[in-house]
Amino acid sequence: MRILIIEDDDRIAKPLAEDLKHQNHVVEIAQDGKIGLEYVQATQYDLILLDLMLPRLDGLTVCQRLRAEHFQGFILMITAKDTTTDKIIGLDAGADDYIVKPFELDELAARIRAVSRRSAETRSSILQYGLLALDPNLCQVTYAGQLVSLTPKEYMILELFLRNPSQTLTRSAILDKLWEFDKLSGEETIRTHLTNLRKKIKSVSGSENFIETVYGIGYHLGKLTN
Repeated sequence: MRILIIEDDDRIAKPLAEDLKHQNHVVEIAQDGKIGLEYVQATQYDLILLDLMLPRLDGLTVCQRLRAEHFQGFILMITAKDTTTDKIIGLDAGADDYIVKPFELDELAARIRAVSRRSAETRSSILQYGLLALDPNLCQVTYAGQLVSLTPKEYMILELFLRNPSQTLTRSAILDKLWEFDKLSGEETIRTHLTNLRKKIKSVSGSENFIETVYGIGYHLGKLTN
């Protein structure tokens, strides 16, 4: 998933971002409510982790504006306020869930999984392409039952292609989906990750052209040896 953390406390935001990145998510941080809204207007996010007490624009207002602008992703509100009234106000503003500080990263990860299960059912189903299978629940890839070891970025690239099996993905589309908004990488980075991914798939399948280059445009899925 692509996740935005809107949180002004680096002691919370940075460890949280690192933990989520290790779970194969693309994560960005906005340190106040106004910047958070600007990020959402520029980029499509699956989930927003939203602190209630923010500078410039508070989390409750951010949540209300996002829903007024028809943001369809999930909003998980993070706050030190733990009264029932506070929770009701947050949920009524459009939040999908609510977690109280301090919290354990494992608890937040469980909340994110629970919220994700409310999304389209396709996200939780195994993606199959010939004998290649990607299980989003386990973050695991196999070929004919054999485990394929991928880096987090290789895994995300593969998932992107398997979710769009008939599309030619441009380089800009891949960058937009899988790299952080303020740390965009160049085309050489994409080529490097794709080269490594192709080699790993070839080592188990024998396929030379699993991801084919469409010169001047981008890439699309090719044939797999079955």
